[in-house]
Amino acid sequence: QVQLVESGGGLVQPGGSLRLSCAASGSIFRLYTMGWYRQAPGKQRDMVAKITNGGSAYYVDSVKGRFTISGDNVKNTVYLQMNSLKPEDTAVYYCNAYYPDTRMTYWGQGTQVTVSS
Repeated sequence: QVQLVESGGGLVQPGGSLRLSCAASGSIFRLYTMGWYRQAPGKQRDMVAKITNGGSAYYVDSVKGRFTISGDNVKNTVYLQMNSLKPEDTAVYYCNAYYPDTRMTYWGQGTQVTVSS
């Protein structure tokens, strides 16, 4: 079993920045893909960014150039640096981890990000 604990959400003005963290604990394997998804009210949960243990990163087009995902394999933590935030970035952000060795997927509890003046 793997536990994912997120932190760093909050209220920020348009153009501002936030940094989300997701710490994984439990039965962690060396190979993984970890990422961030978001879900706005009345909408489906969509992938925002993800990173592999090898450091390959992927982003949805709407956040390219503004968001950066990074990972710390020693701390088993993934970060999402969000800059130039827009009101349309407002959503609950969920951390996700996939371990190919076990083919298991885990989710964090979610953290609210609100971009508003």
